[in-house]
Amino acid sequence: MVEIGPGLSALTTPLARALNTLHVIELDRDIVAQLREQHAGGKLVIHEGDALKFEFASLGDNLRVVGNLPYNISTPLLFHLAEHIAHIRDIHVMLQKEVVERMVAAPGGGDYGRLSVMLQYRFDMEKVIDVGPDAFYPQPKVDSAVVRMLPRKVIEPKARDETLFAHVVTAAFSQRRKTLRNTLRNLLELPDFDALAINPGARAETLSVADFVRIANRMATRQPSEDSQ
Repeated sequence: MVEIGPGLSALTTPLARALNTLHVIELDRDIVAQLREQHAGGKLVIHEGDALKFEFASLGDNLRVVGNLPYNISTPLLFHLAEHIAHIRDIHVMLQKEVVERMVAAPGGGDYGRLSVMLQYRFDMEKVIDVGPDAFYPQPKVDSAVVRMLPRKVIEPKARDETLFAHVVTAAFSQRRKTLRNTLRNLLELPDFDALAINPGARAETLSVADFVRIANRMATRQPSEDSQ
């Protein structure tokens, strides 16, 4: 079990009671010192440092990740966790509610975007519960939510080149109000849209995760001479 950002131990204390070993990742030196004083029993393994740079693979496999994630770095932190998906069993974290809604959004709505596609490609996700400001002290100005993230055992369809897949998704959502004909103009030509049965006049938010994979895979199988034309 790995907790990101234990802070003042609201989650850490009950978790430590229930577990033989709890790994925690904390950047703040003062909080680290307090954790060492409060939990001086050997159950807590403290990793002092930035969770965005932490090598989760160093802790082994079958990791269960929990925490009230820092809202200001939640998106890059989620992508960092996705990079270590092979070592993760599940993730249960609290985030700003609007971020969770973007994570689990279906195609066709305003919440659906790059974050939705990139995470849904790798995880099955579910919003578990909403958490209001009154659950915190001091009270924040935003609502929160807990999300469950389970690494997908089988990714189908699978991107042949995941870097290219990420590039396609980023380009498609770079200007949300523009059509795919415009946002992907440097990546696809009209015959490509026809072959993929994708409407070039549609917007990125209408495409499924599988559609983005199909686009990336078509690009990945092109001959170099095609890309240069």
